[in-house]
Amino acid sequence: IARPPMSPRLSLILGGARSGKSSRAELLATSSGRPVAYVATCATDLADSEMHARLDLHRARRPAHWRTIENRFDLPAVFAENAGSAVLLDCLTLWLSYQCESMPEVELLALLDKSLAEARVHDITLFVVSNELGMGLVPSSPLGRTFRDLCGRANQRVAAQADYVEFQIAGLPLVLKGSPQS
Repeated sequence: IARPPMSPRLSLILGGARSGKSSRAELLATSSGRPVAYVATCATDLADSEMHARLDLHRARRPAHWRTIENRFDLPAVFAENAGSAVLLDCLTLWLSYQCESMPEVELLALLDKSLAEARVHDITLFVVSNELGMGLVPSSPLGRTFRDLCGRANQRVAAQADYVEFQIAGLPLVLKGSPQS
């Protein structure tokens, strides 16, 4: 009996705003053959009306049978609760934004590493969506530059551990590492 191809254990989907990265990650998660848990990392209580409209579009696009996890930022615990599943984390950038006010960068990157390790321990097929912030204008404020740099370092950490990395441009995937099925 032929077995279906297995998805990579860790996939990173990078791109700019409206590049199609979330839709692409959703397609990859669906093709994993595992039950999907969608971790939405936007703090909904902090969102304005325009952001709520974006959240509604994401919610409407997700299949009803997916488990949606909102307003949870403790990734190691979320991964433990969803052992054996495909987990789509959308997005790393918002998770970093939420966490960066409460801990220094060194601790935050260590928490990211711990989270990725927990995903492996709990047999998670993990799809991480993240924004590529380093291709635009240099932010005018020190806080903006610090956050852009944090995101770049976090993306590098995830990419180094990932089996599959792609960059979305205008809805088209550019494969940087691995293949979507291995």
